[in-house]
Amino acid sequence: MLSTSLIILIPLLPVLSFILIALVGRRYFPSFCGVLGTASLLVSFILAATVAYDYFFLVGKIGDTYQQIIPLKFTWLQFSPSVAIDMGILLDPISVMMIVIVTLVSLMVHFYSLGYMKGEERYATYYSFLGLFTFSMLGLVLSSNIFQIYIFWELVGVSSYLLIGFYFDRPSAVAAAKKAFIVTRFADLGFLIGILVLSYYAGTLDFQTLITRLTTPTDQLHNIVSASFLGMSALMWGLVLVFIGGAGKSAMFPLHIWLPDAMEGPTPVSALIHAATMVVAGVFLVARLFPVYAISCPPALDVVAWVGIVSSFLAATIACTQTDIKRVLAYSTMSQIGYMMFSLGVSRYGGENGLGYMASMFHLFTHAMFKALLFLGAGSVIHYVHSNEMKDMGGLRKFMPVTHLTFLIACLAIAGIPPFAGFFSKEEILQAAFQANKPIFFIAIITAAITAFYMFRLYFNIFWNKDFHAHNDDGHQDAHHGEGPGTMLIPLIILGLLSIGAGFIPFGKLVTSDGKLLPTEFHPMFSIAPVLLAAGGIFLAMAFYKKQSAAPQRVADGIKGIYTAAYHKFYIDELYLFLTKKVIFNLIGCPAAWFDKNVVDGAMNLLATITGKISFLIRKIQSGKLQQYTAYFFAGVIGFVLIFVYWWV
Repeated sequence: MLSTSLIILIPLLPVLSFILIALVGRRYFPSFCGVLGTASLLVSFILAATVAYDYFFLVGKIGDTYQQIIPLKFTWLQFSPSVAIDMGILLDPISVMMIVIVTLVSLMVHFYSLGYMKGEERYATYYSFLGLFTFSMLGLVLSSNIFQIYIFWELVGVSSYLLIGFYFDRPSAVAAAKKAFIVTRFADLGFLIGILVLSYYAGTLDFQTLITRLTTPTDQLHNIVSASFLGMSALMWGLVLVFIGGAGKSAMFPLHIWLPDAMEGPTPVSALIHAATMVVAGVFLVARLFPVYAISCPPALDVVAWVGIVSSFLAATIACTQTDIKRVLAYSTMSQIGYMMFSLGVSRYGGENGLGYMASMFHLFTHAMFKALLFLGAGSVIHYVHSNEMKDMGGLRKFMPVTHLTFLIACLAIAGIPPFAGFFSKEEILQAAFQANKPIFFIAIITAAITAFYMFRLYFNIFWNKDFHAHNDDGHQDAHHGEGPGTMLIPLIILGLLSIGAGFIPFGKLVTSDGKLLPTEFHPMFSIAPVLLAAGGIFLAMAFYKKQSAAPQRVADGIKGIYTAAYHKFYIDELYLFLTKKVIFNLIGCPAAWFDKNVVDGAMNLLATITGKISFLIRKIQSGKLQQYTAYFFAGVIGFVLIFVYWWV
């Protein structure tokens, strides 16, 4: 049976480790902080797995439907008898799945960091930040109302800022942290306005009540649908604004510019942010409100679908040109999150197209395993080579056998090759797209082929191609240390096994957004064709990059314009910079600066000048001479007496 106290401990343990390490750990037991943080996450993961087992197999399902359970709820702020903000815990299939994913990936990152971050000057600080981040994400996915999720949403932003800018002595890391924080704040403004719109018309912040009122023909639904602004209903505006917040956090186009720069943080942090926490928060948010999107405002799902597929294709194209292995993986994350988004977007509530909702959640689950593995594998490579650039790598399979094998498994999984995990979840996403939106399906299947190409471009450049020691004078120094300590290799092995086996979990037999079970089916268009295209991408990458070849450069020269644009990320950062400096500064900044200088400063300067002149005139009053003060006193008394006599008479 589900125990409320055990559920509360799942997010509570990471925040307790954060507080303990931050307050006393850094001073009194800095070398023990990693063990403390890892132990707390181990317990949280065990509790999360226990809760998941109890929910899915004992108490969560009634007939063919998984119920929503609120084991804890209390009033946090009471503004009036009718207006209050509650805090609580909501358990349903996606929140239970998410607590398992978050605690598992965070545990792997904590354990891996024991070796990767050993010797760091701010080792204890690093583990305290990890605890805060994990607590924030767990609080987000367990939130029972839309305002509570916003609180933890912002805590995730703060903690990611601290982790991305962990190496604060590097200007690039500071700039990346600020960029991530500012871009996501702009998106979160949309989220906040969307919350206000939805909660105003629904008359509640509670997820269960809000969804019921906005999906059932009632006065609340009529009011929000009939109210319009600029040709769109208030409901459409509210849902699109909420999605903007999710698009910012999940790095969807055009709010994706912060994601590649976020690689400035330690590599295990990249695994934590990209695998199953911060960047999937937007997917989770849309999934949480999915019944409202699908039943009451299907056009909002079209926005989700097209933003998702454009982001997926754009990121895959850019990834083909990047040379920093962490940036390749960053754009890979953006592309895979795009897959999850458009899978939600092509869904409709109930019926056969409800498969897209389930497929998105399934891909979120499998992606967590192989993406964490890819980033931690990249961390091992960087730890060995001391470089992020592919030109400094090659032939590492001979020196890093465990990393090589597990990285290969992750590449096969993300490419969608059976029987690895990514094949099963991608198959269901493509099935949903094929049934609902053929143009999106064909873009998605092309993107799948590109994904296989750029991932095996990365794989062959790291582990094959040229010999590492032959072109790197420092290589022999690392060979004596092997590919890393056991604390770094064990998480790779565990995640490698999960990247193989996670696809066999009967996700298709679990639950859709309305809690109903859905079967899956086999079709050559989304089962065979994607595998053949992915295999083609792999063989093309093998021909280009397994050995030194001039073919990639010849192809790049043949499509120089497209290649250059993709290498420079289609100049989207430059466009933002131009808009910021030229347009916003000239249209808003210059007039605001003139107003500030001439009106605001002018008024203050005038006031100061007048005060100075008056003080100059009356300065002799404060002479310090007692006789003058006495004379002033009696003059004042006589003045008051005369005024009193005048008014009395």
